[in-house]
Amino acid sequence: MQGTSQPSGFKRALMRPATSIILLVLAIVLLCFSGVGGTLAALTYFSETYTARLEVSQIGVSLMECGAQAEEAQTVAWRNYAGDDRWDEGSSELLTTMLASDEAVKLGKEYKEELFAKNTGQIGQYVRVTLRKYWEDPEAQADDAKVRTVSPELIQLGIPEDNGWLKDEAASTEEREVFYYQTALQPGEETTNLTDTIRIDPAVATKVTQASEVTTGEDGKQYTTLKTTYDYDGMRFCLEATVDAVQDHNAQAGILSAWGAHVQFTDGIMSLV
Repeated sequence: MQGTSQPSGFKRALMRPATSIILLVLAIVLLCFSGVGGTLAALTYFSETYTARLEVSQIGVSLMECGAQAEEAQTVAWRNYAGDDRWDEGSSELLTTMLASDEAVKLGKEYKEELFAKNTGQIGQYVRVTLRKYWEDPEAQADDAKVRTVSPELIQLGIPEDNGWLKDEAASTEEREVFYYQTALQPGEETTNLTDTIRIDPAVATKVTQASEVTTGEDGKQYTTLKTTYDYDGMRFCLEATVDAVQDHNAQAGILSAWGAHVQFTDGIMSLV
């Protein structure tokens, strides 16, 4: 396999009057096992309109990341109301601190990848994060780039136990996992780490396709050649992390309206009904 190339990124912003904030981080990493490693991620952020009532001038949320080569967490996406119908928003690259400059991705190795959210607004809020994992063929057309022959479960994120996050099993699939932070996040506060590591399962190397070809040699005899192709060869693994927030005032109705989730609160701790 050739050394890592860097897939092109993209950014787009769709801004509407919002009653919740959504930041979408799309991390695309080319999988390789030789040569010089490197990663480039594209980050997209956008807002969605929900029916829950909210004073938009008081809400804001940021997505934070701390990778293996980083000394401290960095803001990778943010959106905060700046007044006069203006938003202070922006993004930077994700996963740039996953590898050293001369390092390639190694199967089975755990890399530090801490993702968490921060309330950068002026009111309390509840936070939801959606993680998506999948494989892509960078040479395929955009509409047909996703590879379904290799399981997303081979892209493994470390989720610490008892970290204050609640997984919505009913809303989760092999490719998508949905988590709610169980307590309200006050202005300036951060959630605990939702993830702490990322790893590619070595089982990906067992995914092969074999084909045989019969040829006739110069001696007139027939020979069978068996060709083995690794299914992951040249593919890239993709990780998306979406974080959005709902005000803590009348949160039960707001969460149902914004996220479609039925929740209840016991001593301020959220649980699914």
